[in-house]
Amino acid sequence: MSIFDNRRLTNETFKLDAERMRIGWYSDKYFENIVGMLSGLAQQNYGFSGHSARLAAASIDPRGLDIGNLEVEMQWFTRRRPFSVIAGVDKTLAMLQLCTGYVEDGQFVNTYDQLEVEAVHDGVKAHYDGDPMNVQPVIKVRGRYRDFALLETPTLGTLTRATRIASNVYNTLVAARGKPVLFFPARFDAHEVQAADGYAYNIAVQRFNHDYGREVGSFISTDAQGDWWGGLGGGTIAHAAIAAFLGDTVECMLAFAETRPIEVPRIALVDFDNDCVGTSLAVMETMFARYRELMDAGKEEEAQRYKLYGVRPDTSGTLRDISVPPIGAKKLDMGVTPRLVFFLRQALDEAWKRWTLSEEWLPKAQEWCRDINIVVTGGFNPHKIKRFERLGVPVDIYGVGSSLFSNSDEEQTNNDFTSDVVQVKIQGMWYDLSKIGRRPCDNPDLIRIQ
Repeated sequence: MSIFDNRRLTNETFKLDAERMRIGWYSDKYFENIVGMLSGLAQQNYGFSGHSARLAAASIDPRGLDIGNLEVEMQWFTRRRPFSVIAGVDKTLAMLQLCTGYVEDGQFVNTYDQLEVEAVHDGVKAHYDGDPMNVQPVIKVRGRYRDFALLETPTLGTLTRATRIASNVYNTLVAARGKPVLFFPARFDAHEVQAADGYAYNIAVQRFNHDYGREVGSFISTDAQGDWWGGLGGGTIAHAAIAAFLGDTVECMLAFAETRPIEVPRIALVDFDNDCVGTSLAVMETMFARYRELMDAGKEEEAQRYKLYGVRPDTSGTLRDISVPPIGAKKLDMGVTPRLVFFLRQALDEAWKRWTLSEEWLPKAQEWCRDINIVVTGGFNPHKIKRFERLGVPVDIYGVGSSLFSNSDEEQTNNDFTSDVVQVKIQGMWYDLSKIGRRPCDNPDLIRIQ
């Protein structure tokens, strides 16, 4: 599964469409052309009759070389500075294992056992200094090129997406200084990718914990995102739920507390009326009253249903919450801002002062209020999170969505993978034949697979 358990996932997890992958259904057409050309040349017993300046410089005469059955060394790598958190390797290996080979008389002949394969584990870091001559390959394959040429497209796509998400999540966790980061991007892409995306997220969380000596949990929003590693989705209410209760957030939260399993955290979404402080105070007062009533009646377990775990401001970037007074005519504090969260934290901590309490309940009420977390969502990315952390904004949990998909050169989140043929085998010897600007590279984290 990763460097963290030294296991690898198999196709029992991935359930690849191997039958169609073997015939190029998922491959760019030029790879189908390459395979068709090389297969045809092999059938014709074609021998190389051209000129290779590279090999001539090495005093090698390649004339007559069996190009159709040429063995090559190919390396897969990405270039993101200063490093990438690698994911997608196990799925790529499953593609090679199931789909390396050729079709003969309508039957697929698997030749994976004739390859030499090296690969890193998911979760390693691949470093890059900006020089394409110094990449760190995450997979290297030696074997007959036409047997695995069709797999370049799907393997690159798998590594690119998984590594991009893992690297983005890792950097977001670093920005959040170890505070939990909820994985909320499911709504921004096709549902078919949720399992792979959630796996990449979990790899990043494990890598962060490994590097920083933390125990941050993995928090996903759909069960599908945990399919490959055993996680389960979590969440509380959406704006639609409040609308279904005719805009009454308090009534909605009471119904949620009463009907949902006690282990589900009670997190109130508090921006429906664009009054995060006012809505939070209203929810708190009503839920605490119910909590105290049950505790006084000796129903402690039932009372836990009304323990408010957190409040979540999700204010639109086009709105200024009414609890935040503007500073000047042009500085309107749109969206979830540091000032809003500071105001909200103060209101949460002091809410008990508004309630009529006995001496016995005063400290309990203060603790009940202080225990409420602030979960922020809405447009958060590493840059915004770093600003919040630098200012000491009292956020407990960040919910992050589409920024975890970022693949931008400008934001230095580009994790596009490349695979290059870098060596060819001639008369039992390997010779460098990489294109100008590239060369065969190594990676100490590579492990022999096959």
